[in-house]
Amino acid sequence: MRSLFLRLLGLIYAMAFLSLWIQIEGLAGGTGILPVAEFLEAAGQRLGDRAWLRFPTLCWINPGDGMLHFLCSGGAALALLLVVGIAPALALSGLWVFYLSLVVACRDFLSFQWDLLLLETGFLAIFLAPLHFGAKMVWAERPSRLVLWLLRWLLFRLMFSSGLVKLLSGDSAWRQFRALDFHYLTQPLPAWTSWYVHQLPEWAHAASVAAVFALELVVPFSIFAPRRLRLWGCALLVLLQVLIGATGNYGFFNLLTLALCVLLLDDRALGKLRVSPTFLKRAGTRFRYRLSAMSGVWQDSLAKLKGLPQPPRPWPLWVLAPLAGVIVLLSVVQMCHTARISGGWIAPMAQIHSMARPLRLVNGYGLFAVMTTSRPEIVVEGSVDGRTWKAYEFKWKAGDPRRSPAFVQPHMPRLDWQMWFAALGTYRDNPWFLSFIVRLLQGSPAVVDLLAVNPFPRHPPLYVRARLYDYRFADWDEKREGVWWKRRLKGTYCPPVSLR
Repeated sequence: MRSLFLRLLGLIYAMAFLSLWIQIEGLAGGTGILPVAEFLEAAGQRLGDRAWLRFPTLCWINPGDGMLHFLCSGGAALALLLVVGIAPALALSGLWVFYLSLVVACRDFLSFQWDLLLLETGFLAIFLAPLHFGAKMVWAERPSRLVLWLLRWLLFRLMFSSGLVKLLSGDSAWRQFRALDFHYLTQPLPAWTSWYVHQLPEWAHAASVAAVFALELVVPFSIFAPRRLRLWGCALLVLLQVLIGATGNYGFFNLLTLALCVLLLDDRALGKLRVSPTFLKRAGTRFRYRLSAMSGVWQDSLAKLKGLPQPPRPWPLWVLAPLAGVIVLLSVVQMCHTARISGGWIAPMAQIHSMARPLRLVNGYGLFAVMTTSRPEIVVEGSVDGRTWKAYEFKWKAGDPRRSPAFVQPHMPRLDWQMWFAALGTYRDNPWFLSFIVRLLQGSPAVVDLLAVNPFPRHPPLYVRARLYDYRFADWDEKREGVWWKRRLKGTYCPPVSLR
């Protein structure tokens, strides 16, 4: 069970780093939307020596594009070591530090709940992994039950909080069981399946809302139940994540939640799903075995050199016990905040929680607490004369009404996601948006590469504006003609802007 979980976590880390790597310059590079160098310089001037405590990132060493590429590529390499089982605890420590560095550096673009969940899961996984450098004996000893239950507690908080925020928000769409009448249309990045599920009758959507409440508010308690109930609860939670992933794009979030669900299983349950070594070889795992063999040779040589054996070593209790105490303390504060429980006894613990916040060790969860019932979309346009305007086309978000929504997960297109949030407010609420407009006016190659279509390939426009549309799914007749969306102009989102 531990072996499977850590290898899945390694794959998810690899997806996260590789996905970010192809976007990093446009998001946080020197000519990107939110340059990390400018941010750290401003933070240093304002906070002085305390800046690195408030914003813990390796980019303090060098905030250039080279460091950003190093963090992404280095993270992908460490993820590969974790997948093949080499030095898992050390690899996980590096992965956590690298990803935290990128979360701090990229700010708005890495502020999603799955980024926080990956950091929290990755931190606890460090102490679930054995203290080995080789791959042959990595899984010889049983994992710490203390850390295992911390990870199960994390899964409980994730699922239960997701239902609790919906219940406590007072949102009429959830209380009237109508939230899924809108969800498939208004979610940030719908897939083509979203159009079809949106067409289901109202009673089916209402029944689905009831199922969501049951799966998020009742089923999570099975995590702490005896084995049979726990396995049934695991199956239901897996089903929920599969259905979410089949009707929308949430990056690696569903995969990460599924990996946490693996921890509800045991070796007896996993034994029924075990794949034969022959199949693994045919699936192309020779590279992993070669690395494992090389690691074993290296470990044996090192042991002979030192004259010492290399037995499996668990994390000592004097490390795990204080860790568990801190995590439980911080998570109790976070759960009280989510449940809107207040009291004088919480204040001292809340101060500790505030001090630990920069490390993202414990976080709050709960998506779609208030369901959006319409879909505003920003269309960005450029012009060379202020009269004729051409639209920039994004890679994944809704734009051209004839373009089909598509699956993009586990890739996470950060700019496309932020455009959804920006459309729910104003450009004044999203300072990064004006920076994005400036980069388009400058013709920044790194930023333009984040888009699907650049209508000004030879030289950047003199003016850029943004208009707000209301998008709806097309009906069956329009769909037969190749139209997926119908839209109506609502007004100006951002007036024409020029570098002059």
